[in-house]
Amino acid sequence: MHNKVQYVLFIVLFCFQILIFSNCETEGRIPRLKTSETTNITSTTAISGGSILSNGGEFIIARGVCWSENQNPTILDSVVTNGSGDGSFSSILKGLIPNTSYYVRAFATNINGTGYGKEITFSTTSISDVDGNSYNYVTIGTQVWMLENLRTTKYRNGDPIPNVADSHLWVNLNSAAYCNYNNDINNVAIYGRLYNWFAINDSRNIAPEGWHVASDAEWQILVDYLDGNKMAGFKLKESGLSHWKTPNFSNNESGFTALPSGTRDGYYGTYLNIGFYGFWWTSTPYLDLMQWANYRCMINEERNVYRQRIMNTAGHSVRCIRD
Repeated sequence: MHNKVQYVLFIVLFCFQILIFSNCETEGRIPRLKTSETTNITSTTAISGGSILSNGGEFIIARGVCWSENQNPTILDSVVTNGSGDGSFSSILKGLIPNTSYYVRAFATNINGTGYGKEITFSTTSISDVDGNSYNYVTIGTQVWMLENLRTTKYRNGDPIPNVADSHLWVNLNSAAYCNYNNDINNVAIYGRLYNWFAINDSRNIAPEGWHVASDAEWQILVDYLDGNKMAGFKLKESGLSHWKTPNFSNNESGFTALPSGTRDGYYGTYLNIGFYGFWWTSTPYLDLMQWANYRCMINEERNVYRQRIMNTAGHSVRCIRD
């Protein structure tokens, strides 16, 4: 009986050793690699990558970078792949959130499993346009919106947008322009700038990198998330009477903090309604006519968000949404 027990124990230990040895052998055949330093960091993008130190004796079928706001990211988190095989590789991380810390690791996979490089941490920058204006942001449902109206005087590539103060010139434009409400630069810090729709529709992009002028459909997603056209304004407008005239029906539940930045009339070039109305261009033309475009409007004494259209010579505010 004693011999049988010893024999069983021997078999158990032998199998256990084989299992450990097998696991070690498999683990030794997993790729080894190095994570590259993160570079070209913006508010929503960054570049990382890696280099293969050992393929584990097997062909590398996938490689790339994984990242997360939590430590030790894996291929079950956010991933960008970058081909196969040995060597070095570089990957662009997209869709990042401004002012956020991330952990990133390079990975490589062969038939035995996935190996990871050393974890590296980095932080995205704040949102800024080419003029250096900084913007905060807010997440509402599945969307990320800027918290302020656009203030840029240049396109994304650095080309200037003309500042047109004269009313007669403004209404006769068929090209991009911006203005400051009442031609007063002191209004810019709070209310942003007003743009005609030619500036919105320009291929050089008025929005900062990683962002764009919200389309009519994207505005509608926002409105629907906040209980529809008849209630969304109540949840989008800044509360109180610091900027909106009384009565201001609002609780700003969404954090969007819409302000009554007024408008510039497209027929006479006059400035109207600051304190009472907020007007925001969409990137969507009306019926593809290009002479008219859709915009959204909120009013101090109403809870609504209005969807309307107007000539592209009007001057409205702009809110950007993350790509």
